[in-house]
Amino acid sequence: MSVQIVRHKFTVDDYHRMVQAGILSEDDRVELIEGEIVTMSPIGSRHAACVKRLLRLFIRGVGDRAIVAAQDPIRLGEHSEPQPDLSLLKPREDFYASEHPGPEDVLLLLEVAETSAEYDRKVKIPLYARFGIKEVWLIDLEAETVEVYREPSWEGYQERKVLGRGEVISPTAFPELGLPVDEALGPTG
Repeated sequence: MSVQIVRHKFTVDDYHRMVQAGILSEDDRVELIEGEIVTMSPIGSRHAACVKRLLRLFIRGVGDRAIVAAQDPIRLGEHSEPQPDLSLLKPREDFYASEHPGPEDVLLLLEVAETSAEYDRKVKIPLYARFGIKEVWLIDLEAETVEVYREPSWEGYQERKVLGRGEVISPTAFPELGLPVDEALGPTG
């Protein structure tokens, strides 16, 4: 007799019902990726500081032209709801109170990696590409680089650029906003 293993893929609605039922709490460090509930790495101090720096830089830089969100969910279809470290969203009067933003609402999405760069590259960034997120930055604190992904397709991003200290990057949605990579990464050492 053979055993057939069938995995259950959770939907975003299942995931939200688990929170409502108390199975998961809003404070749990989990996200839904392609139907699986994935435990996220604890946030280290360098990671937290980087997110704070980026928040300040983008809030100052975009003003009311975008909503700057930190570690908030983005709904990607029926089976994924990742929580990127930072996202720039199209402005909306209700600040997305009626529903989480979808791919069409994202102007720029950022992931900060202190220990998770490989996972972000192999799992999350291809997922973002499949759903048409126009631009993603991966801030790799270990490598001290910013990887820029643009031109999404089902196969992945068609454009990938790696920038290091001393260089300046601008989001496609706000080309006038020049962000020094050094400011994003913070002090060396």
